[in-house]
Amino acid sequence: MENKGHVKVGIYIDVSNIAQNGGYGMHYDVLRDFACKNQGSAMRLNAYVAYDEEKAKTNPDYNSKSANFHSVLRDYGYKVIIKKVKWFIDENNNKIGKANADLDMAVDALSQSDRLDYVLLATGDGDFTQVVKTLQNRGCRVEILAFKNISSDLKREADVFTSGYLVPGLIDTENEASGKIWGEVGSRVRGICYLWFRDKGYGFFRFIKRIDGCLWVYDTRKDDSAYSTIFVHETRMLEAVDINTLPNRDTIFEFTIGKWDKGLQAVDVKAVYKY
Repeated sequence: MENKGHVKVGIYIDVSNIAQNGGYGMHYDVLRDFACKNQGSAMRLNAYVAYDEEKAKTNPDYNSKSANFHSVLRDYGYKVIIKKVKWFIDENNNKIGKANADLDMAVDALSQSDRLDYVLLATGDGDFTQVVKTLQNRGCRVEILAFKNISSDLKREADVFTSGYLVPGLIDTENEASGKIWGEVGSRVRGICYLWFRDKGYGFFRFIKRIDGCLWVYDTRKDDSAYSTIFVHETRMLEAVDINTLPNRDTIFEFTIGKWDKGLQAVDVKAVYKY
């Protein structure tokens, strides 16, 4: 187990919830780095995955891909907790499959919390709201990371909520195909609009330029800030955006970092998601 620092970190991932709500293809090594950004040591890394035994018997491709995925998770140091899909017939005679990991994930996080300082829960499920409260009462700082369809109660209860869209490299943009690195000129990144001048039709986006422990330093003029500021003009929007709603930190924008005579400018801007 790695030994970066004195902060003991626990990571608990509801893989199905994340994959079904915007996080399909998430890079679990990046998530580990993000969770340990404050010089933390990953003490517990639990990934709760659904596995359909019936489908595996008749679909070799599914079985092979599942086994490979589980192996990749283990390579990154995660303990893979497999939740077998159980099938039920509803009142309309429809066959419904369920592999609910909520209970196991909640019990594990709570029972292991006495050896942790910081817990990252990767889920948007509101059923974890009370779990967050209990972890906090036990002295743990709790961060929620998710992409779409996130419980508002869960977001409010967490010490920190982070949109997975904003974490550099957590899910792919077009950078891999273009050979660009997140944050360099020509790369695609995601950020939020924190300042907008409606009468002038322009404003500023902020995006995370690197993963480190200074994500609380929002002032990009400070050397230790992990953020960058970039100019944006309404003519650079690829689709209509109601500028009367800006600035709005609940809307995630994706854009290309371009250059102009006064510095950096966001181009080919599109809205990815609105919370």
